[in-house]
Amino acid sequence: MGADQHQRVFIQSLMSCHRSIFRSQTHRQHPARQRFAASSKRTIAGKVGGIDFQPVIPRSQVGSLCHVKMKMPLVIVPTILSAPRFMCLVFSLLLVSGVLAQSVCLPSPRLLTTMPMGGQAGTEVSISIAGDFLEDVEQLYFSDPRIVAVPERSEAGGTVNRFLVRIAADTPADVYEARVMTRLGLSSSRAFSIGTIPEVVSEKPNTSLETAMPLSLDSICNSVMTVRSIDHYRVDLMQGQRMVVDCSAGGIDSKLKPVLIVADEQGRDMVVQRRGSPISFTAPKDGCYVIKVHDLTFQGGPYYFYRLALRSLNDETQPKSLASTRAVNSFSWPPASMKQGLHTVSPNGGDSLACGDSSLLGPSGPDTAATSEVDSAIAKIELPCDICDSFYPAADVDNFEFTAEKGEVWWIEVASERLGLPTDPSILVQHVASGPSGEVLTDVVELTDIASPVRPSSNAYAYDGPPYNAGSSDILGKLEIKEGGLHRLHVRDLFGGTRNDPGNVYRLIVRKAEPDFCLVAWALHLELRNGDRSALSKPISLRGGATMALEVVAVRRDGFDGPIELAMSNLPEGVAASGLTIPAGESKGHVLLTAAENAPRGFASAIFVGRAQIEGQTVERPCRLASMAWPVPDSWQEIPSPRLLADVPVSVSGDDFAPLTLAAAESKVWEVEEGQSLTIPLKIARRSEFLGASTDLKTLGAGFSKSAAFALPLDKDAVEANFDLAKLKTPPGVYTIAFYGSAVAKYAHNPGAVLLAEVALKKLEQTAAVAAAEAQRLSEIAAAASTESKADAQQSANKASQEHQAILAEVAEATKRVQAAVAASKPKDIVDIIVSEPITICVKPAVSK
Repeated sequence: MGADQHQRVFIQSLMSCHRSIFRSQTHRQHPARQRFAASSKRTIAGKVGGIDFQPVIPRSQVGSLCHVKMKMPLVIVPTILSAPRFMCLVFSLLLVSGVLAQSVCLPSPRLLTTMPMGGQAGTEVSISIAGDFLEDVEQLYFSDPRIVAVPERSEAGGTVNRFLVRIAADTPADVYEARVMTRLGLSSSRAFSIGTIPEVVSEKPNTSLETAMPLSLDSICNSVMTVRSIDHYRVDLMQGQRMVVDCSAGGIDSKLKPVLIVADEQGRDMVVQRRGSPISFTAPKDGCYVIKVHDLTFQGGPYYFYRLALRSLNDETQPKSLASTRAVNSFSWPPASMKQGLHTVSPNGGDSLACGDSSLLGPSGPDTAATSEVDSAIAKIELPCDICDSFYPAADVDNFEFTAEKGEVWWIEVASERLGLPTDPSILVQHVASGPSGEVLTDVVELTDIASPVRPSSNAYAYDGPPYNAGSSDILGKLEIKEGGLHRLHVRDLFGGTRNDPGNVYRLIVRKAEPDFCLVAWALHLELRNGDRSALSKPISLRGGATMALEVVAVRRDGFDGPIELAMSNLPEGVAASGLTIPAGESKGHVLLTAAENAPRGFASAIFVGRAQIEGQTVERPCRLASMAWPVPDSWQEIPSPRLLADVPVSVSGDDFAPLTLAAAESKVWEVEEGQSLTIPLKIARRSEFLGASTDLKTLGAGFSKSAAFALPLDKDAVEANFDLAKLKTPPGVYTIAFYGSAVAKYAHNPGAVLLAEVALKKLEQTAAVAAAEAQRLSEIAAAASTESKADAQQSANKASQEHQAILAEVAEATKRVQAAVAASKPKDIVDIIVSEPITICVKPAVSK
């Protein structure tokens, strides 16, 4: 091994040491624990093995460590390491092994696949499921009561993770949530799509032209992508017959990035679509045509499922795209105050899209229609207006003219990207005046993106925010008329220079101020380990004694700036919710869900809302829930794929308990005078052992979030939280707070399964003993039987021996189940989020002296 190789191996090992130190919650006080910067350079500083060092490593050269600055010289000997450095390397390897043994977040039930992924309304379909921690599955539930599942039973009477799903005929074509109730509560969801045309399931390999699966027009095929292969289908068409080929993948939670191809009978490609968009195809002659499907990078497996739809196309009706889940940022569309029933005029002449035809475009109002005359270049409109159109053809710019008086204030909103389209709308408003040489155009305002209310994650090495972007490339902004007269408004798609797709529609609304807000929430996540985002996909499945925090984000509309009260109702028995107010002028709040230690097993679809006073009226708006479609154990290896959920399910395990419960020593409202100090005694209920003596807790809740962190002892039953209100400057009022942090618990998963498995094994062993004795008895009878009866006796002995061997095989399988249960129940180091029960504080006005 050369010197360069020795240097690379040693320094990479050293780097692993420090990265592990930074990740470890157990060693968070280690002097070498520093955070990597999320910029183009990462700085590591610390003291390990008696060496002070501070290398500065450009991101592009992390592996080679070309630029290293040391406080002490670092000499790399090709074959021998000096003692301090050798000890550092040994320490590194030991520390790494300890850190990698830690998991992140307690086990949560996760439904990962269903096969098929949907069905036709008015039919029955047999569904098989698979996932993580799906123990003791009871039932499969859907977010719409018109979809009902009945468990299928094995011959022995137990469930086999298969369900017969009955879909009512009046179930609308859409995407619904499917979940299973398990020992740990309700699982995470998987999208389940309902259609209106017949459906089939691909059950045989079809990776060649010869094995292509035949399909009929106006049907849907549910399938799973074959790894490193191309799936083939064939359809018969007549000359001039038109069809649309559509592949639903990302919109139903699949990891597949589909490539669609229409080929001739010999498999020669005719039309290729690599962006996942539908293909519109007209048959040039009678014959058989081949549909090919593959992943963009030829990935495959059970998580790369898809629904392939072949539908007839005619001039009278254009088939709608297959239903899809909605992106997180679509929660802010449509506005709750939007009117109903508008059909407007297109800027290019003729009727535009009917705004009421699409649920995504949203409702509209006849009193705001743009009804003025249209010419080929500029549409003359009156404000307020509500217009539907499309960014078509390529490089299209839609132009509108209107008159306005000086001092008027209007709000402009455009929806397109929030409709699930790959667009980036931009608006320029100009004042139009006459000059000596013609028109004089003066820019008034340029509007582009809706900024996210909270900073989303950069997907950097360290966790620096939720990977949910509540903002959008759509538009929501203010137009102030500074000079009266004629104005011109230009709408364009910044991504539309070369795209010629009439499906890239938009909705433009210019209105007077209608102050309002909209809400979205997701599970609170902490920097448990760099790159890990597992908590972001966990369902609201509560253990007894646990409190779970949801982060709530508000997009404020048209100048609304008041406080928003958060509330959740219709919860399972034993579960309580406390909303932490989103303060005036801010965009983030929290909701705490707490399950009593004795809360019974159950679930409910919760009602999640925010309330505010707007122009003297109490306004209530729903809060949407967002989650990851898949667990993301390493965000460096997989880009998170968040989406909105259709409902807000809350469940309680009734069988498992939180490792630690933290609550105020007394259940009361804690009172304190403005500017004074407050001490709250806390009680700690521990149900597990923990690594480390303590962990740091921070404070959630307006008025107290800037409090200094304090240490929570992990080996004691009590602690005190102290607040200096003079320093916090908390004004009088009633506040709800909670404390949060993380700790490494020794968690034993499902220890009860060991006892059940051992009981089952013992019963089988007893049965085997009886069978062995019976086989021995019949063998002895056969040996002593007379010549006339020997054949029958030997046959009985052989049958008994075979039955004994079959039972022994069951005993061997039961033994493996016991061993697996014992291994699963062995306590493991798991980093988990700790959230205290909510605490109410009343700050009274200072008494005048």
